[in-house]
Amino acid sequence: MRPPLGLLVFVVGAASLGTEIGAARLLAPYFGASTIIWANTIATVLVALSAGYALGGRLADRSPHMSRLCQLVLAAAVLLAAIPFLSGPLLRVASTAIGSLSVAAFFGSLLAVLALVAVPVLLLGTVAPFAIRLSLPRTEDAGRVSGRLYALSTAGSLVGTFLAALVLIPFAGTHRTFLAFALALAIVALPGLSWRWVAAPVLLAMLLFLPPGGIDLSVAGGGRVIFETETPYQYARVVEEPNGERRLQLNEGVATHSLYVPGSYLTGDYWDQFLVLPFAVGPAPPSRIAILGAAAGTTARAYGRYFPSTVIDAVELDGELTDIGRRFFGLAPRPQLHTITADARPWLASVSRRYDAIFLDAYRQPYIPFYPATREFFALMRSHLSSRGVVLVNIGHPSGSDALERAVSATLRAVFPWVVRDPSEPTNTLLAASAAPITAQRLRASAQTLPAELGSKALAAAARLAPALGRGPVYTDDLAPVEWLVDESIIGYVAHSR
Repeated sequence: MRPPLGLLVFVVGAASLGTEIGAARLLAPYFGASTIIWANTIATVLVALSAGYALGGRLADRSPHMSRLCQLVLAAAVLLAAIPFLSGPLLRVASTAIGSLSVAAFFGSLLAVLALVAVPVLLLGTVAPFAIRLSLPRTEDAGRVSGRLYALSTAGSLVGTFLAALVLIPFAGTHRTFLAFALALAIVALPGLSWRWVAAPVLLAMLLFLPPGGIDLSVAGGGRVIFETETPYQYARVVEEPNGERRLQLNEGVATHSLYVPGSYLTGDYWDQFLVLPFAVGPAPPSRIAILGAAAGTTARAYGRYFPSTVIDAVELDGELTDIGRRFFGLAPRPQLHTITADARPWLASVSRRYDAIFLDAYRQPYIPFYPATREFFALMRSHLSSRGVVLVNIGHPSGSDALERAVSATLRAVFPWVVRDPSEPTNTLLAASAAPITAQRLRASAQTLPAELGSKALAAAARLAPALGRGPVYTDDLAPVEWLVDESIIGYVAHSR
């Protein structure tokens, strides 16, 4: 029995691009979804396909038989199905490498994970030239036949891309996405093989019913994972410490993105500075604030406690983090709190209201998106500030590294006449920018009118306030190499720590 070559080529095209989308998703919880990660993934797929084209042409000339082609497709299916199961140990090594900031292990483990994808994609690449060879009864038909098969392959790639991104990954999960494409490959290859191979698609179908393994990232300090999920944007988990503190960790699990301390609205970390730094510009609490990157609502919750009349627009791209905040971080609904699921920059551009303070806490470690770190975005933020409004930007960075802070400071100074820094934590610096003067004297004076626990925070922040660092590049929408800058910071940190 001979499977339709057009259908075979179509499904192989779908599986090739579906694998690429799935691979990027597989890497994202551990390495993020930066341009560099996408470039590595795309490059690996392209190199594997190129090698497959060359190998497929040679194999087709040596043994131009349909059974040989179907064997290649079935082998690719088996290897594709193995990816979700074999990637676990490598990803655990990867997470350990990031946690220790070992750059060599970081990139080594990344290459190892990509190598898992390269082998089955290489086999898929052999199909196109093999299919052309089998479809050519005479050389006069070469152009027509090759054009038709490449069109079918490209159409399959298009279907595979959208099927993976819009249907399989959101509703079936990353692991079952690989298995679904593997099963499709095995089914279309089976008619060209003997019936003894029927067990292969049956086994792959059975694997679809196995529960996928969780993302195993170790928790230091005796904490335990009380909740984890894979959202449309990232992997998220809630870690509870023995003392009851809860931390929201995303993707690679290095940074804490929200913190809940039982019996307190303060955290003892950088979130507390959002409560007091606006008083360095004016004596009154802000009447309306926007939090861009609200995560699970640590800052929004604290404002509701200490400044209950402040209207809060809490903007978070991933709406599931807001739900996590309500379940695990004490983010209670109230009339002054507006939770908004949206990307910060497009959302800010779509509203006309003004704010007394805008907090930017949307940067994700180790890599950050470039578009909320540019002169154009900061100009947009300034246009939404009141006359004495202030922008606060949280800069997360490796301890002792200031390259990212210098770049963001220079970019803020291109828009605001006043920019100061508060190095509140070894790995976090808050930058304050305003059209009005920002002074430590005004912040110290406000300490007398604030609740006692905030007054001490205000005095400590006033003692730390300093002019913004100099000698940084100004980032624009056209040129903002933040990922290279972060890579350089990590490498520099490792070099100086050895």
